[in-house]
Amino acid sequence: QVQLVESGGGLVQAGGSLRLSCAASGRTFSRCTMGWFRQAPGKEREFVAAFKWSGGYTYYADSVKGRFTISRDNAENTVRLQMNNLKPEDTAIYSCGASWTTYGYNLRPDYWGQGTQVTVSS
Repeated sequence: QVQLVESGGGLVQAGGSLRLSCAASGRTFSRCTMGWFRQAPGKEREFVAAFKWSGGYTYYADSVKGRFTISRDNAENTVRLQMNNLKPEDTAIYSCGASWTTYGYNLRPDYWGQGTQVTVSS
């Protein structure tokens, strides 16, 4: 079992930046593929960014390429999402997920965090 807790969300004006963190605990975190998803009110959850397995290759949704960067610190059991040049369309609840068997754009998390709210004002 893996427990995930997100933090770092908040209110920011368009063009600003935020850094989200996902702290993990439980069984071997380094063996899990990690990724970020987001869900805006009234919309389906959508893929944002992910690793292939425990790191190395990265994958991003077209809407965030060039603005968001996913990173992982295995020593601290955390995964982060640096978000730059934020847009109002980025407003959503951001959640991290972990999977034992999937990765990249096909990431299907077995574990989810509670999410952290990101609000971008125009």
